[in-house]
Amino acid sequence: MGALLALLDPVQPTRAPDCGGILTPLGLSYLAEVSKPHAEAPQTCFLAPWTSAGECLALVVDLWLSLIPEAGLRLGIDMELRIAPLHAVPMPVRLSIQADLHVDMGPDGNLQLLTSACRPTVQAQSTREAQRLGHRHSLPPLLPSECSSAHSAALFPITPSCQLQYLPLAAPVFSKQGIALSLQTTFQVAGAAVPVPVSPVPFSMPELASSSTSHLILALSEHFYTSLYFSLERAGAFNMTIPSMLTTATLAQKITQVGSLYHEDLPITLSAVLRSSPRVVLEEGRAALKLFLTVHIGVGSPDFQSFLSVSADVTAGLQLSVSGTRMMISTAVIEDAELSLAASNVGLVPAALLEELFLDPVCQQVPAWMDDVLREGVHLPHLSRFTYTHVSVVIHKDYVLVPCNLKLQSTVA
Repeated sequence: MGALLALLDPVQPTRAPDCGGILTPLGLSYLAEVSKPHAEAPQTCFLAPWTSAGECLALVVDLWLSLIPEAGLRLGIDMELRIAPLHAVPMPVRLSIQADLHVDMGPDGNLQLLTSACRPTVQAQSTREAQRLGHRHSLPPLLPSECSSAHSAALFPITPSCQLQYLPLAAPVFSKQGIALSLQTTFQVAGAAVPVPVSPVPFSMPELASSSTSHLILALSEHFYTSLYFSLERAGAFNMTIPSMLTTATLAQKITQVGSLYHEDLPITLSAVLRSSPRVVLEEGRAALKLFLTVHIGVGSPDFQSFLSVSADVTAGLQLSVSGTRMMISTAVIEDAELSLAASNVGLVPAALLEELFLDPVCQQVPAWMDDVLREGVHLPHLSRFTYTHVSVVIHKDYVLVPCNLKLQSTVA
């Protein structure tokens, strides 16, 4: 059950969700299935004073989980106990346990897994022994009537200085569709929280088709992606230097006043910064990144001197895919780009000439820079020791759906 709470941390009531996920009944069955080998290892248990047997060997032979809509989960465990009375042959006893589980919010703001309504039954070869062992009030506390489990949400790196964290807003919702958990994403730059803008449109988990064959369905809002780029901007990840084939001599052939400023032939450097926060737009089947740049044209390194500044508005198509548990984001193609004069020490420069001189370097180098920043991908919400398989990425208006299956990763001894 700890895996189901692996994303949970103190609830943050001051923000709206920007992503989430639904663990389907198929995913829940898979979790129970892969848990069996870990539970089936024989364990020695001591039953005194429950019985005079003294000790026994416990073997879990079956384990299952099922949904209780609007309430929680039901855990079922079938165990075989080989009780060893003193100076006698071990006696096989079948113990079945059903327990109802639900998630609640504790007074400290942590989400807790609570166990209640534990119903054990006993079967033994001897009817008399079964009656003696099966007395409800004599059973040992195999499951406590109430227990809690909470896990700190991990900080995932995006770049060396920028990290993200997924936090729940409330306890998960249990329904016939599965277990739905709404999350908010927080970002940190150099250890300090980034105050991302509030989404103008509240996000809620979309309704899913009842015929889904996936274990898990993640949903990521448009605001999630915009907040990601906003935080990377605050980390300075998009302050870029763009190489150019131009020199002051070749540029002076187009802009004569450049020759008056520089009498020797010097290489031209383009330095680009974001003048406004980037924005991601999601439409049916399409994702796009809108960048609002100021490109400074000048000479000198490291003492850069700018003599011309250009506003560049660039729209780049985005390609989204998943590798392991990471969302891979890359720029597909520049869909639109406009350049306009922002400031000049070399006189008025027409927009057409700006595009002739600088549009190609901007359109080629800006996407390459963006791709390099996100080359490691962005960690998605995921359970510890699980990876994603059979993944598809479906882009809708305002949100992205990621149906996938879970796969338990093998551990190397």
